[in-house]
Amino acid sequence: MSEVLEVAPAARRVLVTGADGFLGRSLVQALAQHAGIEHLVAVDVREVPAERRLPGVVYVVQDVRDAALADTLSLHTVDTVVHLASIVTPGKGSNRAFEYAVDVGGTHNVIEACLAHRVAHLVVSSSGAAYGYHADNPAWLTEEHALRGNEVFAYAHHKRLVEEMLAEARAQHPALQQTVLRIGTILGERVDNQITALFEKPRLIAIAGSDSPFVFIWDEDVTGAILHALSGQGRAGCYNLAGDGALTIHQIAQRLGKRTRVLPAGLLRTLLRIGSALGVSRYGPEQLDFLRYRPVLLNTALKTRFGYTPRKTSAQAFDAFVAARDAQGRPVRRAP
Repeated sequence: MSEVLEVAPAARRVLVTGADGFLGRSLVQALAQHAGIEHLVAVDVREVPAERRLPGVVYVVQDVRDAALADTLSLHTVDTVVHLASIVTPGKGSNRAFEYAVDVGGTHNVIEACLAHRVAHLVVSSSGAAYGYHADNPAWLTEEHALRGNEVFAYAHHKRLVEEMLAEARAQHPALQQTVLRIGTILGERVDNQITALFEKPRLIAIAGSDSPFVFIWDEDVTGAILHALSGQGRAGCYNLAGDGALTIHQIAQRLGKRTRVLPAGLLRTLLRIGSALGVSRYGPEQLDFLRYRPVLLNTALKTRFGYTPRKTSAQAFDAFVAARDAQGRPVRRAP
């Protein structure tokens, strides 16, 4: 991994973007209780209600695209930025231009702000989606493989563009150390998204000729990896963040006590095209590749170079997710 740098310095004065998002809330809570953090700034485009504010945390309402973000870094003499702000699941009123502005433009603004005020360490939540959904993806993707996020998938494409921008900044400004985490499919006790929605179906869709393997990472392990990056122990660089192993769609169905509905690729593409055209589905025929060419992340570098081992494997994360849903009274597994 040629871009791995030296050990990043321990964080003392930290600013988190996207601080009121799903990952941000958990991270801010953990950092607020961390003895080594002297000053913590939580930045989000939404105002955090008073009842959810934590003592000792400075809450700032600011758009990640706002040029005044640099002033915020300066005002609080920030030495470390954790950049989590991103649009993972667009809302109904969203559009591609807005998502690009936040994901790509926002990250550019964060980088410029860090460089302007000599921030020592930038930690970024990227995604395994940056590798793209391609028929010729290797069975296991390592950090040496090319980032080919498909243009048809806004999130994958934007994460690729963000990583290209980060790589350019590493080359031109090596004093700003970077830790970039390419995160797999996140599961947790309160996770609800388009992936978990697949598991809620009475029968799971499988595509003929594809096992559609998933790599999972428990949400607490994402927080744990970020804390490790801030601890002064982890080497800067780019890392796949996923649990050990993978589960195929058929193994997932077996764990849920469900059957798979195996469809030919051509038929599924046609159904998606018709559903999209009629307005009964938010997904078009491109979703076929999203399902059958899953990027499968190998986490060897995370464990050996970065020094962090996820507590849960992919299988354990999935089982914990299923158990949490059972406890909440909204099971995803078929009743016995």
